[in-house]
Amino acid sequence: MEREVIARCRSLAACTEEPGYITRTFLSEPMHAVHTILQAWMEQAGMSVWVDAAGNLRGRYAAREADAPCFYIGSHLDTVPHGGAFDGLLGVVMGIALLDLLAGRRLQFHVEVVGFSEEEGVRFGIPFIGSRAFIGDPVCDPRVDAAIRAFGLDPSRIGDARASDNVLGYLEFHIEQGPVLEERGLPVTVVQAIAGQSRSEVLFRGQSNHAGTTPMHLRRDALAGMAEWIGAVEREAGATPGLVATVGRIGVEPGATNVIPGTARASLDVRHAADSARKPAVERLLECGGQIAARRGLGFSCSWQLDQPAVAMDPGLSQMLECAIAAAGYPVHRMMSGAGHDAMIVARRMPAAMLFLRSPGGISHHPDEAVLEGDVTAALSVAIEFLEQLEAHLA
Repeated sequence: MEREVIARCRSLAACTEEPGYITRTFLSEPMHAVHTILQAWMEQAGMSVWVDAAGNLRGRYAAREADAPCFYIGSHLDTVPHGGAFDGLLGVVMGIALLDLLAGRRLQFHVEVVGFSEEEGVRFGIPFIGSRAFIGDPVCDPRVDAAIRAFGLDPSRIGDARASDNVLGYLEFHIEQGPVLEERGLPVTVVQAIAGQSRSEVLFRGQSNHAGTTPMHLRRDALAGMAEWIGAVEREAGATPGLVATVGRIGVEPGATNVIPGTARASLDVRHAADSARKPAVERLLECGGQIAARRGLGFSCSWQLDQPAVAMDPGLSQMLECAIAAAGYPVHRMMSGAGHDAMIVARRMPAAMLFLRSPGGISHHPDEAVLEGDVTAALSVAIEFLEQLEAHLA
């Protein structure tokens, strides 16, 4: 089954907007093909299948009793530009494979596999369109509505995408997208929390002038001020356990080799599992930027783009996952997710848990993204044990 899971993910990578790359955005044309293929696999596993008004693919494996509660397994079907074959998609394919392994056996609860239409935020700069509709908090944007109509769906019915009220919880399988599990030699781990994120754009404003005729002590070089601040960002992250801080994009004006930079812009991305650590770190970094600017005769400002609090996974479901890992014969490990996932949205509505699989080389959001057969085997074994624990819990 593990080979089949990997082969299915790789075959779906051919459903792309860009030949030669894996690029699949919210309700783009290739998503029709993904839905068609996944629907066939879902029906093979004994599921009834539909697409809701947010473009989420839904497959329900019915319980023994019609009025039973529902447990959800899901992840996203979209990708970043030139992404990999497993980010998001693996979680959906794993859910289908898990129900295949039941071989027709019905449980005390419905199991619904959800392929969320959008998580990455690529097409419109709005992330989590699919999972937000799923929890009853749909995105209100005319561009999104137009894309839903163009896909053949009715945005006026987006309320129908909301999850059932009689719910047990949600589980998301996902590749780690980092090097921790590989470093520790572990196939899977339980995610305790998804890090909070602060994203902003900072601006240093100086004075453009001639590079050959302006003495160094009379310059108001915006880029030099920013360079000093970027070093401070790295030092702050290194000094705060668990904090990661990144300056991933810079822009300089006027951008000529013989002109002193008059303005310099940079992105700032700060993440930590505890908001009590992240927020003071951000405040220190912005205070530092202001101090550097004042000393150099520069202006400094910051505009916010995102302030997402950390999201803890449900302790009860996470404990069940840990017990399932031990019962399947694997070492139990817990970790934080530095990346955002649909689980952080779903957790607003219902108990949610995540199981990470090792990412070879720590690579993700890249064509070289991969997963190991043995790790898929481990994850499926853990998932079977987890379903057995849910059955025992209900009993």
